[in-house]
Amino acid sequence: MYFKIISIGSLKEDYLKMGVAEYQKRLSKYGKIDFIELPESSRDNISEEGISILKRIKDDDFVIAMVIEGKQLNSIELANYIENTFTYKSSYIYFIIGGSNGLDKSVIDRANLKLSFSKLTFPHQLMKLILIEQIYRSVKIIKKEQYHK
Repeated sequence: MYFKIISIGSLKEDYLKMGVAEYQKRLSKYGKIDFIELPESSRDNISEEGISILKRIKDDDFVIAMVIEGKQLNSIELANYIENTFTYKSSYIYFIIGGSNGLDKSVIDRANLKLSFSKLTFPHQLMKLILIEQIYRSVKIIKKEQYHK
């Protein structure tokens, strides 16, 4: 399994960095997860972010855009979706997290799945931690391993 998370903006808070690093370490025995952090543009130039994101995605890559209006799945449904994607569609899954200005329409249109974890709005930095935890949880479900220690 190979995951890539492309996000606008970088992690600044130490507690978020530590949380992401912990889940990245846990995931390392199952596959690989890479982060690509891109600079945030001004509100008037969100299309610049979209261009920057799309440059890092190939035509055959599987893309999941994290958007508030996306489809909501529970943890088991997400695990099944991820497993089916790796089995039948792609060996890479790209998750895209927008910045404080959201995602450009070009990125949303390119996505194979528009996914929402909630109707609530989360800070984009916190979303990285929530997303990597859910990826880890999904992998544990796929492997039929107990999540909690």
